[in-house]
Parts: sequence; C-alpha cells; structure tokens
Amino acid sequence: MGNLLMNIIIPTVIMTQLNDENRLGPVWSMLIALMFPLGYGIREYLTSRKTNFISILGLISIMLTGGMALLKLPPEYIAIKEAAIPTLLGLLTVISIKTPYPLVRTFLYNEQVLQVDKISAALKQYGNERRFDQVLTNSSWLIASSFLLSGVLNYVLAKWIVVSQPGTPAFTAELGRMTLLSYPVIVLPSTLVLAATLYYLISNIEKLTHMAMADIMQAT
Repeated sequence: MGNLLMNIIIPTVIMTQLNDENRLGPVWSMLIALMFPLGYGIREYLTSRKTNFISILGLISIMLTGGMALLKLPPEYIAIKEAAIPTLLGLLTVISIKTPYPLVRTFLYNEQVLQVDKISAALKQYGNERRFDQVLTNSSWLIASSFLLSGVLNYVLAKWIVVSQPGTPAFTAELGRMTLLSYPVIVLPSTLVLAATLYYLISNIEKLTHMAMADIMQAT
C-alpha cells in the first residue's frame, strides 16, 4: 500500500489538484509530486542497504521527467522517454542472456524470491543444470517481452495524454493523469506477464529438482 500511495496516489493528487497558479503552480506542484517517489526509493535503499537495479532506473526516469519539464522540451519527448526506459531494460535482458550474469537472476531467480542454494544443489544432484540454463533463457525472453509491452503502452499512453506545453498547469495535470493511468494500463499487464514467467520458472524448477514449492520459495 505504501508503494502505491507514494508512487501513484499522492503525486497524482498534487499534480492534478494543486497545479493552478493560485496554489503551488505547475512547476512546484510537479517538483513536489516527484519528491514522493524519489524519497520513497531512497528510503527503500537506506532500509534494505541493497542496490536495486529497477529502483535506480525509476529514479533516473523521475529525474528525466522533471528535467524535461523544467527545460520545457516538447511533450513528445516525454512519450519517447516513457517508452525508452522499459525498452532499454528489455534489450539489456536479452543481451544479458549471453553473459555470466543474466538479468533474470536479478528479477526473479534470486535469494529474495527463491532458495537458490538448495535449487542449485538439487539441479547438480539430478544432472539438470544445462536444462535449467535453457529454462532461464526462456524466462529471460518472457521478461523482455513484458518490458517491450510496457514500452509500447508507455508510449501510447504518453502520446494520448501529454499534449500541452511544459510549464503550464495543463501539462502538469496531464502528467498526473498519466501517472494515475499507468497503474491499470501498464503496471497490471506487465505484472501479469512477470507472474506468468515466475510460474513457468517455478514449475520447471519443481520438475528438474524434484522439490516441492514450499522448499523452493523463500519464507515470507
């Protein structure tokens, strides 16, 4: 709930309700709204003391949005930026397949989600390490597809909503509406693809290791 509140609800309210000149104004309402997801991301890092690749990209995205608005770049730049970050993530996910550190291990196959040491030992015991490498490759392609879907939806949503010139109350309000709609339009479909990928990964781990799901997943 805190994630939704700090990243979606509060910024949306500020940018849509307080952007008039007789309130915060378009620039200050946008800057203050952006401080909430920025502060939440920093707090999460300080609490966990772990560098989160996705959180870093999220903070970069926030800073780019603020910078584009302050520089009063044409609104189409917002659409390009919104599409570029998830598309870049998808490309990096595919490229990482050929490296010793595929990003699927960052997103899903990690100690926060799965009991990696137990899984690795069982895969070695049954001689299924190579078969599991193929499962990770397939999972990487599925994750990449979720980022591509997010990039397309981001671009369409931004082009549809953000049409006013930066520095105006209308522009700030449009950013707020885009933030609000990003959850049902973008986050939910992408989350469903990631959930399907996690199901595919876990079901194959069960087959290749002969372990029960309770022994595979980390205790919550």
